[in-house]
Amino acid sequence: MKMGWDGAERGVRQHVQPRRVLVVEDEVIVGMLLEDMLRELGCEVAAISTHLEQALQLARTLDIDLAILDINLRGTQSFPVADVLGVRSVPFLFATGYGAQIPKPPYSGTPTLQKPFQLDDLRQILARSCFQAGN
Repeated sequence: MKMGWDGAERGVRQHVQPRRVLVVEDEVIVGMLLEDMLRELGCEVAAISTHLEQALQLARTLDIDLAILDINLRGTQSFPVADVLGVRSVPFLFATGYGAQIPKPPYSGTPTLQKPFQLDDLRQILARSCFQAGN
C-alpha cells in the first residue's frame, strides 16, 4: 500500500500546476483559508470535508490529484482516509498543529504541513508533491 508519495526531493517548482485537491479539515475557517490559498496557487478544490465519514466517501469516489488531511478531526484521526487514498495511489499530506512527529508508522515520513502555515509553506509542499507524484 502506498502512503503519502515516494521519491527523493528533486527541487521545488516555481509555480504549482493546476491540481484537483481534496481538503479534509474540521475547522471551517482553516478550510476556507486553504481553499483560498490553493486557488491562488492555481489548484482546484474538488471538495472540503469536515467529518471523517464524509471524507472517507470522498476519498473513495472523488477524482483528485492530491489530498490535504488534518490529522485531528473533532477528536478522531484522519488515518483511515489516508489508507483509502493510499490504496488508490493518490498522494496526500498531513496538516497539523501538533508537530511533524505525530504521524507514526506507516505514516511517518509523510509530508506534513505545520499549522499555522503561510502561503509560501503551502506552495513549497505542493510543488514537491505534484512533482514527486509524476504529474
